[in-house]
Amino acid sequence: MVGVVSKPDTQRKLEILSADSQYDLACACSASKEEHRTRSSDGRWIYPVTLPNGGKSVLLKTLISNVCANDCKYCPLREQEDIRRCSLSVDETAKVFMDYYNRRKVFGLFLSSGVVGSPDATMDRLNGVARLLRSRHGFKGYIHLKVIPGASDAAIEQAVSLATAVSLNIETPGAKNLAKLSNKKRYIEDIINPIKLISRLTERGSRYQTVKQTTQFIVGAADESDSEIVKYMFGLYERLRMHRVYFSAYQKHLGADAVDAETKPREKPADIFVREHRLYQVDFLLRKYGFKESDIIFENNDNLSLTTDPKEAWAVEHPEAFPIDVNRASKWDLLKIPGLGPITVKRILERRRQQSLRSIEDIGKVGTLLRKAAGYVTF
Repeated sequence: MVGVVSKPDTQRKLEILSADSQYDLACACSASKEEHRTRSSDGRWIYPVTLPNGGKSVLLKTLISNVCANDCKYCPLREQEDIRRCSLSVDETAKVFMDYYNRRKVFGLFLSSGVVGSPDATMDRLNGVARLLRSRHGFKGYIHLKVIPGASDAAIEQAVSLATAVSLNIETPGAKNLAKLSNKKRYIEDIINPIKLISRLTERGSRYQTVKQTTQFIVGAADESDSEIVKYMFGLYERLRMHRVYFSAYQKHLGADAVDAETKPREKPADIFVREHRLYQVDFLLRKYGFKESDIIFENNDNLSLTTDPKEAWAVEHPEAFPIDVNRASKWDLLKIPGLGPITVKRILERRRQQSLRSIEDIGKVGTLLRKAAGYVTF
């Protein structure tokens, strides 16, 4: 009996590649249930996302190919894995997207790829889709392009010129950690220098200043500490003006056994997702609350607490800062109060212009967060 393997058509390839794109979440890692991939009525994958500017929309998210020459141990698409490989052509990808867009099924496109041949050969495909959409189809909307580590400066600048947003995964904090995951990627040459180039190309006053740059850490794959990640995260925001940093918890059943053997992860299976959540909380403190790297509290193992959120951990370490007078404190001092977020602080600032606040009930309906805040404030 002879088995026949048919060549997949465009629809089948899209199903395979959009499913595999779940392993590359650099645009918006699934930080909430609202951002899980879903199938549309005709079986294709769409991806609800929170965009870098905070808005929400729906992207068609796919790889252009799951063929990959890299050996990243955390990735189920690495060269050593025996999976069904396929690729979409530039024309196929553009046609599929425009079909969806014209039927108002999606807002934009997130396009990534495995490394097909070489980084520049892969970038030529990715940029080719964006160029076709911009020139032939006249599409002026949202395109997020993944930049392939090791791509040339010319290929990166072309991507920046065509995209609304670009991302290159930093993956780990430092070359030592990356070396645990890949024997092929060079940390400075293939990752850090390209990120710096994108930062220069998109800096304020430049030709491409409206293009946003994001990146992503793979949390736990290299047995790195949270303090290492936070140090690099702070540097990305402060020195390279990164628009957003995302985190993806490494799931051991997706990666190579060698990762587990070499790194001996500390976490219980559920802990890695708590770590991811804590890092997102730290990210928010750095971007929205005025915290600095030195304000982040780590436990003796250089990791964030799995039981206490980072802002409350800071409050516990700084009892001298409390209680805070709700009627007199600055916006930034109010944001340091556990249980108070930007929306509640804005409400406090607005209400106290009208009258003095006398109790926690004057701030709003008292739930879990305001009850927590009550222990840190005075009126």
